[in-house]
Amino acid sequence: MKNLFLALAVMAGVAATATTIKNNSTTISVNYQEKQYKKIQVSEVSKEALDKIKKSYGNYTIKEAHKADDGEYKLVLAKDGVDLTATFTPAGDLIKIY
Repeated sequence: MKNLFLALAVMAGVAATATTIKNNSTTISVNYQEKQYKKIQVSEVSKEALDKIKKSYGNYTIKEAHKADDGEYKLVLAKDGVDLTATFTPAGDLIKIY
C-alpha cells in the first residue's frame, strides 16, 4: 500500500508544483520546479555545442537562445518558416524537441 502511495506521489509531483499525499501513517511531500532559462545571445552558445548542433541541424537557423544555470540550452530553430524549440546539453547533444 505504501508503494502505491509513493507511486501516486511521484506522479502527482510531476503534474503539480507542490503536492502532499497523506495516509494513516505516512506523509509524503513532493516539490517539482521547472528548470529556468535565461535569454542569451546566440553568440554566447559554446562553440563545442554550436558545432555539434549545426552538424545535426545545419539546415536550421537559430532564432533564439536560452541557457539554464546547469549549462543546458533551449534553442528556437527555424526552417522554411516553421519554428521548433529544442533543448540541448552543454556539449550540444539533443535532449528534447518541443
